Amino acid sequence: MLGLCAAIRYGARIMASVHKQIDAEGVPVTIEDVRAAHARIAPSIVRTPILQSRTLSEITGANVWLKFENLQFTAAYKERGALNRLCQLTADQKARGVIAASAGNHAQGLAYHGARLGIPVTIVMPKPTPTVKVQQTEGHGAKVILTGERFDDANEAALVLAERENLAFVHPFDDPDVIAGQGTVALEMLEDAPELDTLVVPIGGGGLISGSAIAARASERSMRVIGVQAELYPSMYAKMKGLMLPCDGDTLAEGIAVKQPGAVTSGIVRALVDDIVLVAERELETALSMLLQIEKTVVEGAGAAGLAAMLAHPKLFRGRNVGIILTGGNIDTRLLANVLLRDLARSGRLARLSVRLQDRPGALFHVARVFDEQQVNIVEVYHQRVFTTLPAKGLIAEIECETRDAAHLERLLKALRHEGYDVTPIEAA
Repeated sequence: MLGLCAAIRYGARIMASVHKQIDAEGVPVTIEDVRAAHARIAPSIVRTPILQSRTLSEITGANVWLKFENLQFTAAYKERGALNRLCQLTADQKARGVIAASAGNHAQGLAYHGARLGIPVTIVMPKPTPTVKVQQTEGHGAKVILTGERFDDANEAALVLAERENLAFVHPFDDPDVIAGQGTVALEMLEDAPELDTLVVPIGGGGLISGSAIAARASERSMRVIGVQAELYPSMYAKMKGLMLPCDGDTLAEGIAVKQPGAVTSGIVRALVDDIVLVAERELETALSMLLQIEKTVVEGAGAAGLAAMLAHPKLFRGRNVGIILTGGNIDTRLLANVLLRDLARSGRLARLSVRLQDRPGALFHVARVFDEQQVNIVEVYHQRVFTTLPAKGLIAEIECETRDAAHLERLLKALRHEGYDVTPIEAA
């Protein structure tokens, strides 16, 4: 209880200092802050490319530019805001060190630049955090403390430690310096692609879209700023629209799976963002797969949210010049493989067929002949004789195969049925 009280007191002091900076319009960050942040951090970050995608433009009916923030050293834009905050610490604060609660890209960005600047960094993570994320953060020189089961537990513990050990707390999104740093992404986009008239920005806590909206509103051209959230975590969407929506579930876009948006960022979003849309898990998976297959670039689920929004809400973007931020590329390789295989199955290029056969010599040979005639590659065959409702002399063969497309798969099914086989496709999730 004492720890919770200390965390509340320390958090209240942080917010009080923020509110003193808020201007007349309720926005505590100005375009001058964003420009100053860019001048401050530019020598130490990657000015990532922004490239037009001809193929995605044809698919979506819009002119699509991609900002490759997955090419930052830590593979995410988060290091921009973390570095801007670190650069503005006092000498005494730098000597004592900083602390943050994060299980993702904020932790790595803060750890990397803290080590580079000689600033001690402590990161508090929930106990269930994947080992690879712990190792990556420790690999950048940070001290990692594992506590609690949820992010809120880790955040409370970080605030208590910040109070007790007099460490500077670096919030992942609800901090004016962090917001200004994240806004440098959009600043570069508008400089490098002057054609843009729309920005599509993933929203978790709201730091990136807040900084992006500030940069967009300072532009001489008319700009639209559209936020994107996963359907499972519509926290900012619900807050802006006055709704009570659940925030829970296993989302591919874990980087934006935030249950409670920031107080500062919510005010900026309300003032400056045009709209927020939601995307389903299947749309996130499709977008991630398209970026890898078409653009040959790996993104995490949150990094695919912008393209997912264009696929889910095409009328909102058709005919416009749209900038998408590929926010990060830190995705587990097994998860990536699973997403790609599921996409192949949904497109008909990978299929698993349940074929009823008679249990006699040559049965598998004869069905395989049909696959050969249709030029379909058999990947795996699984016989089921025991756990089936068929008679003892019947069996089910599950055959996984590769086809060229959905039409090719349909021709195979037609050929198998023409030969008298009872065949059923096993649908992908």
